[in-house]
Amino acid sequence: MKNHLQRTILALFSFILVSEFTVQIEAAESTSRFAIPASDDGLPGTGPIRRYDWFQNLWLTKRTGWALNVEKDQGAIVFLGDSITQGWGDDMGGSFPGMKVANRGISGDTTRGVLIRLEEDVLSLNPRAVVLLIGTNDLEEGAKPEVVAANVDLILNRLKEHNASMPVIVCKVFPSSESKKRSATDIKKINQLYQGITSHDANIMLLETWMPFANNEGDATLEEFPDLLHPNKIGYTKWAATLRPVLENLKLLPVDADGFTVEPGFEPLFNGRDLTGWEYRPSTEQDLKSASGWQANDRNAPPWPVVTRGEKFDGVMQSSDGRYIARNGRIVVAIPPEGRRIQQFYTQRNFTNDFVLKLQFRATPNADSGVFLRGRQLQCRDYLLAGPYKTLKNYKPLDWNEMIVTVKGNTAHCTVNGEVIEEAFEIPASGPIGLEGDQGQLEYRRIRVTETK
Repeated sequence: MKNHLQRTILALFSFILVSEFTVQIEAAESTSRFAIPASDDGLPGTGPIRRYDWFQNLWLTKRTGWALNVEKDQGAIVFLGDSITQGWGDDMGGSFPGMKVANRGISGDTTRGVLIRLEEDVLSLNPRAVVLLIGTNDLEEGAKPEVVAANVDLILNRLKEHNASMPVIVCKVFPSSESKKRSATDIKKINQLYQGITSHDANIMLLETWMPFANNEGDATLEEFPDLLHPNKIGYTKWAATLRPVLENLKLLPVDADGFTVEPGFEPLFNGRDLTGWEYRPSTEQDLKSASGWQANDRNAPPWPVVTRGEKFDGVMQSSDGRYIARNGRIVVAIPPEGRRIQQFYTQRNFTNDFVLKLQFRATPNADSGVFLRGRQLQCRDYLLAGPYKTLKNYKPLDWNEMIVTVKGNTAHCTVNGEVIEEAFEIPASGPIGLEGDQGQLEYRRIRVTETK
């Protein structure tokens, strides 16, 4: 009996030792899985991987903690990047109410670091979308812009392999300073290369997040980047405002109903639900001449779409090429995959009488569009960056602006937020009202008109 008890105790003790040893091995394996690899051998991409003690500790702590939340964060919109992303906070500062987010930024990370941790930190969440901002730390480590872009290309390819229809928003690298080993020349080169690697897929959007922050020398400003690298609250607010229209158009961010009612005497040109009453018209001789000159002046310019047969869009939610979309009570002119693409969209109706046109528009940074008045284009853009009316005092970047056009005879008087942009704009005697797409994203709402017979 005594020997049996001793054997039982010994077996139990051995079991406890083995169990503790197994737990230790599993913990060590888990820790190893989320640690920075000891060498670059066999790792994807090229360029710098940081291995400073502080960075290795942060990398391990962040990734180990995220692994505990994989189930909770399923289907989130993942914000992926370095300290600029990490610094926005776990809920992105509350900037996107109603949208499920997961912050996967690690301070100090590089493009190659993101590539290495992509599977566990991002793809395991099966994200609805990814917002990527990365590249600035590579420059501090001496990487060339071509290396940075090549790694981002690998990141994008892996994201698309996981889910080909998943939207990916690539933010241009923010400006910084030569004093931070991040020259304006190198950052502009990276962003130019990003244009090339994002232009092949309609689900990958390159967002202009350099121009809104850069000063005349192409560097960050102390008002928005106190250390010339990391944004403050003002900078994050602007970044959120830049992202919001794109997230709304992708149906990732909820949109409150507009609640606008057309005033007496006016009639809507857009019903708020679909593209009824709008069309693509066959390209005119003038269009074909413009297209020829467009490519002659710039060999790299994307093709100017030529419409050989008109196409009406009654009852449909978007144009056949996906450029014009009826969404959230707005006509959205979506970001073209090529970066720039001219496309003109007209009312099926022509206007010969005097009329007053009212509408509101919102533009992403440097976005370029236009409003056609009986066939002649009035520039409608992110004016302060894209021009031509760069001195406007009342224009509200990244917000809604009201345009009012009063046509008498062959002359149009045009204002934006009450400020005159064209005193006497000459237009043809007859023709449609239209919208144009070029670059960036434009949104139009509350489009209405009243005619004088």
